[in-house]
Amino acid sequence: MVSTLRSDALRIPYVGRGGRKAARRQPLWTRCAAGTLRGLVLLACVFAGQARALQTQEGDFTVRDFHFRSGESLAELRLHYTTLGAPQMGSRGQVSNAVLILHGTGGDGHQFLRPQFADVLFAPGGLLDPAKYFIILPDGIGHGKSSKPSDRLHARFPHYDYDDMVAAQYAFVTQALHVNHLRLVMGTSMGCMQSFMWAETYPDFMDALMPLACLPVQIAGRNRLWRKMIIDAIRSDPAWQGGEYRSEPFGALRTASDLLMIAGSAPHQMQKAYPTRDAADRYLLETMAKNIAALDANDLLYQVDASRDYDPSAGLEKITARIMWVNSADDFINPPELGIAEPEAQRLKNGRFMLIPTSNQTHGHGTHTWAAVWKSYLAELLSTSTK
Repeated sequence: MVSTLRSDALRIPYVGRGGRKAARRQPLWTRCAAGTLRGLVLLACVFAGQARALQTQEGDFTVRDFHFRSGESLAELRLHYTTLGAPQMGSRGQVSNAVLILHGTGGDGHQFLRPQFADVLFAPGGLLDPAKYFIILPDGIGHGKSSKPSDRLHARFPHYDYDDMVAAQYAFVTQALHVNHLRLVMGTSMGCMQSFMWAETYPDFMDALMPLACLPVQIAGRNRLWRKMIIDAIRSDPAWQGGEYRSEPFGALRTASDLLMIAGSAPHQMQKAYPTRDAADRYLLETMAKNIAALDANDLLYQVDASRDYDPSAGLEKITARIMWVNSADDFINPPELGIAEPEAQRLKNGRFMLIPTSNQTHGHGTHTWAAVWKSYLAELLSTSTK
């Protein structure tokens, strides 16, 4: 394992190999991640300031000779991660308090340190208080500070899919952190989909599952169309040059940004925020510039394409963990009128599906990150899944 702590603000003790303590600076994460994709949503965020600094630890774990399902391989696959709290051992020799939280397409583990999530769940006395739980926030393959096309290989980077991402997450959790059991697996958007895959692939590894904002079926219909439009826009742009561009293919990224903005939109919230034509036009102009500046075409192409063979529907009966699956009614990507969720939920042995009605508190697909909206369901899941 290669483990390197990175940071820029708060100094806390870190126990390294052999139990030796060393002071390391840790991040406050109060800056705005403008233009970052959050669960397939390009949003510009503005922080007025975070209420409190979280004590986090960051590192990099290297998986040697990682083989992808495509037949490709990497001699060294880097997986970046952030953690809060510390693991506790239960009476049965298993880690009893580990919580794995998986991010959406284009995101990374840091998105869960934003106030709308962290200040609700990670606060002292909160449902996932780090004084009680060991919180694990990995950056998936192709995302954040983990290995990705833009590092060096560009379009020669292995063509990963969700199975590869889950396999790498399992290797990281078990080998780097030495966690042999998870109290909870939670995921948003792509992470929601991957949480179903975790529960099918490693059914005895977790007590509870909380998928947020997804469907456990093959990506088809409109959901597939807008993803394929992004992929085609990048590959067909002459400036892409087969992935070896010297400057970003602007036309392709503009198309991608447009589609991602609509896919992640929340009509009710946007109507309130931009009630006039001029206000909406200004928002588009300003947000488009920020979004394009933050994107890499190869990274985005791989991120969106990774969902190409996702389909956990055949294995839903294999899931033994208790499940609280939550979607919102104003989700463009997973619209409730499709009628998919309810019959699939009936196949879950210990599962419930909850649909949050559209309200002043919901944020379209991005409702998955506004923990105040659904924290009561998490409280119920934690109380009913204790072993």
